[in-house]
Amino acid sequence: MDLSKLSSSELRDLQDQVRQELKQREHEEVAKAREQIFAIAQSVGIPLKDLLAIQPRVKAKVAMRFRHPSDASLQWSGRGRQPRWIKEWLAAGHALDALSA
Repeated sequence: MDLSKLSSSELRDLQDQVRQELKQREHEEVAKAREQIFAIAQSVGIPLKDLLAIQPRVKAKVAMRFRHPSDASLQWSGRGRQPRWIKEWLAAGHALDALSA
């Protein structure tokens, strides 16, 4: 197809047709993949409810690297913004290493 011979409106129409066709094919591919997955699960005896169960993501706990010397409840992992007590500690001229947990 020689696109250089098409007008701007014909090109836009073609673009819309391509978008629609791509969307349709994507839906068909997803449906086909879903059928294949269900067939595999059924062939090995996995119940559908187990296959569809969504596993919750568990965030890994980050170890605390810094702890206030006089108040152990004040802790910081070293990630993200520095808490106010860390900023105050550093402003007072103390070293961050002195707070290592």
